[in-house]
Amino acid sequence: MLDRMQLGDVPRKHHIQLRGPEGELRFEECFTRDGFDGPYTILYHLRRPHTHRIATPAHGWAPPAAAADRPLAKRHYRTGALAAPGAGPQIDARVPLLFNDDLIAGVAFPSADDPVYIADGDADQLIYVHQGGGVLRSLLGDVRFAQGDYVFVPRGLLHRFLPAGPQHWFWFSLAGGLHIPHQWRNPVGQLRMDAPYSHRDFKRPQLQAPVDEDIRELVVRRGGTWHGFTLDHPPLDVIGWDGTVYPWAFPILAFQPRVSSVHLPPTWHGTFAARGALICSFVPRPVDFHPEAIPCPYPHSSTHCDEIIFYCDGNFTSRRGVGPGSISHHPMGVPHGPHPGSYEKSIGATATSELAVMADSFAPLRATSAALAAEDAGYQDSFV
Repeated sequence: MLDRMQLGDVPRKHHIQLRGPEGELRFEECFTRDGFDGPYTILYHLRRPHTHRIATPAHGWAPPAAAADRPLAKRHYRTGALAAPGAGPQIDARVPLLFNDDLIAGVAFPSADDPVYIADGDADQLIYVHQGGGVLRSLLGDVRFAQGDYVFVPRGLLHRFLPAGPQHWFWFSLAGGLHIPHQWRNPVGQLRMDAPYSHRDFKRPQLQAPVDEDIRELVVRRGGTWHGFTLDHPPLDVIGWDGTVYPWAFPILAFQPRVSSVHLPPTWHGTFAARGALICSFVPRPVDFHPEAIPCPYPHSSTHCDEIIFYCDGNFTSRRGVGPGSISHHPMGVPHGPHPGSYEKSIGATATSELAVMADSFAPLRATSAALAAEDAGYQDSFV
């Protein structure tokens, strides 16, 4: 959650009457987190927002299912191999690859607008747009996104995606919610001046006039299952709202990297936090400037987390054989680090051009059959 926003018409105090020009009463909706104890947004509708009739769901991506257990090993998945022409809307086109009770990570190559409205009752959604762009449309307005943006959708928010052009997404479904790491906030919740980004870096929703898109279908994910509803009225009838729960987009290149005399651990690249996971952004930057520095990441045994990296662009100094769209998965329990020769070769480097998204997960991640279909079988042996 970021700072408070206010758009459109709201009454002078919450929970009191708001009326239209002809005296018609507006309908307040409280959109809350953590029951009524957490952040919230209050919306004002032209019509009652809670009239739904049960229907059979016609859309929804398949939940992850674990493939057969495999030996513990370093893994590499080439996600471009999973692209399918005419994949359809993202609500159907998402492909889960790795998962545990806290998160699902996957890819998608959507080729059409969502034909229904969506409300995910299970998790917040964070999408990294590796290729493409478009509009996230929701009750709270439109958020325009582009290549290189993270896109955030709060749990339970009615929305749909309108992609423009070819797309390649790396996405997370975060059951425990997404938040800004606590170390980047001051005591009143404002982003600190030494945080790696500012409030100005985030693309906010723009509230549109009430619109009827001629869509009356809503699908809701709850307990990993999709449920269908028919709406009595067009739902995009919000004429004002205020609060701190809303969707946004954040350009990865707006992340301000830290530079040190010696190599800094990945926590300094921490961008977003979730239950059981830290999501990091690796962006082009100067590297370590100590005269005896070794800029390449040191081998390490992270005994309490699985590490996955989605490679976006640039020269990846610690890895060979990976490219844009690759995902590496290094599990807890075995040391991991740079490929042979990379450690030594990095000495004397002054900058890195790499662009990547990393997630450290504190519970082991299981792979789906789709991940196995895109696996580089020789990756483990490439470290020998």
